[in-house]
Amino acid sequence: MLIRRELITRVVRLLIENRLEEGINRIPLEMRPRKNGSVRCCVHKDRAVIKYKLMALLGYNISDEVDELTPLSDYARMANQRTELTDTVLTVVDEACSSCRKTSYQVTNMCRGCVARPCMVNCPKDAIKFVDGQASIDHTTCVNCGQCLKVCPFHAIVYMPVPCEEACPVGAISKGDDGVESIDITKCINCGKCMTACPFGAVMEKSHLVEIFRNKREGKKLVAMVAPAIAGQFNADMGKILHSFKELGFDYVYEVAEGADITTKLEAAELQERLESGAPFMTTSCCPAYTQLVDKHIEQLKPYVSHTHTPMYYSAQVARHNHPNDVLVFVSPCPAKRWESFHDPNVDYTLSFEEYGAWMVAAGIDVSALRSTDIDKFPSAEGRGFGASGGVTQAVKALAPSTLKITDIQINGIDKAAIRQLKSFPKSCPGNFVEVMTCEGGCIGGCNVISNPKVALRQLKQAVEAAPSIVSIEV
Repeated sequence: MLIRRELITRVVRLLIENRLEEGINRIPLEMRPRKNGSVRCCVHKDRAVIKYKLMALLGYNISDEVDELTPLSDYARMANQRTELTDTVLTVVDEACSSCRKTSYQVTNMCRGCVARPCMVNCPKDAIKFVDGQASIDHTTCVNCGQCLKVCPFHAIVYMPVPCEEACPVGAISKGDDGVESIDITKCINCGKCMTACPFGAVMEKSHLVEIFRNKREGKKLVAMVAPAIAGQFNADMGKILHSFKELGFDYVYEVAEGADITTKLEAAELQERLESGAPFMTTSCCPAYTQLVDKHIEQLKPYVSHTHTPMYYSAQVARHNHPNDVLVFVSPCPAKRWESFHDPNVDYTLSFEEYGAWMVAAGIDVSALRSTDIDKFPSAEGRGFGASGGVTQAVKALAPSTLKITDIQINGIDKAAIRQLKSFPKSCPGNFVEVMTCEGGCIGGCNVISNPKVALRQLKQAVEAAPSIVSIEV
């Protein structure tokens, strides 16, 4: 994380100075000078890893490389001339992905070569033999059932998963014959869990920084649409956070919490209509990673997903109506929103919370020291609360008629157990309104956030308390 943020900061600083092409080749050398030693096997490996991470920050897939001798300056030049983007959000840096082994169970030196040998006796595939009084697993026949781990009296056998594969809830990332992980985009829901789980930083999110700065240099006006979760990222009120975007060069700033108010109004009405017509339940639809999960892996749940669009969708409609020829940039807590932005005709680019934070560092801006901008139109407290788990439920309950008996269920984070639970709902759902957040804690727990989610929740609550109730404003 620290390396990624340093890379983003260095790239942004070059973009601010309009020296990206001439300065980017030196970043690997400056970050890993020969005299300081290396993190990996050698300084050349370290520099290669940094080079390919920079390619992702320039908006490329690592697989886009044709000639290994092409310098980063050429990629920067081509990025400046690029006119088309793709919805492939995550890319694997193969140079950084080579240390994890596919085998999941290993015998440690805690093995005492006991006479009972329960690991060997209970192995269903006869994959365990004793060599020189120590257990040894033949991984060509092992099926990773874990029976040996359960029966070993000395706890000498350990489970060693591949972190990214273990974190992915849908099995979208797997190791190839070359030992490098690859992402199956037909399965991937762009949740970013693999990115945060990888201890080598091998999974990177492609960036739109070059495009945003190019449009800025060309004199186009930039419109920032900030996700509600941003309220929890800094020790500053929303007025200061919104003002910081003006300091960075954005011409207009919108709180996506205003779009959340529209989502709340429409979703509450839709829930009432569905329940009164006899539907057993309805789920939320504001998390694009969850809706991708349904589309790709739980199709039987699709009839129960709300048809209401996300807060970003409605905010972008308003912003595009007000700024038809300007560049709309969504400021996002996760890669799934970057994917959603690509498919929204009103949104041009995405800026992650990490990139926003690095931009402020590069520009020398301390958000807590800024003056607080007067907010012309306050979103509701409930709209700002969309950034945390339970926020959508509270908002819908606030607008739903009192006669509508809502029994809510909250899926706070998507993992394999949560997916099994979701798959059971079409047959038997214990509630009639299901809120689903892919990240634990909600958007404040997204993989692009800056602040600790617990700290972010406290800060978000302050922003919520500063806003009026949704029942007291016109939505």
